[in-house]
Amino acid sequence: MDNEIRTWLFDVLQSITEIEGYFTDKPRKFEDYSKDIRTKRAVERNIKIIGEAINRILIKDINFEIENAQKIIGTRNRIAHGYDKISDDLIWSIVINHLPKLKAEISLMLVK
Repeated sequence: MDNEIRTWLFDVLQSITEIEGYFTDKPRKFEDYSKDIRTKRAVERNIKIIGEAINRILIKDINFEIENAQKIIGTRNRIAHGYDKISDDLIWSIVINHLPKLKAEISLMLVK
């Protein structure tokens, strides 16, 4: 695997780990998340990093396979450019439903 791609995959993994870290000392409750502006902004920042890293990977190798890559990049773009149209529900769904799957996928790629 190309060294730049490997670095970007590590960036994705690091961002997911940081997001998980925001919830280690408290239960994962949407109500708490939606009221915590600092955590919301930190999560959104890490999702932007994930989207940018995946975008760079696909620019470098258009055939590199990451499940839902275009949706991840699209979410990054919506956060960056359509910030007023991003709902807490959407971000929370990503945190709870999609990031664990992405973490598993990336982790497998990095052990190869």
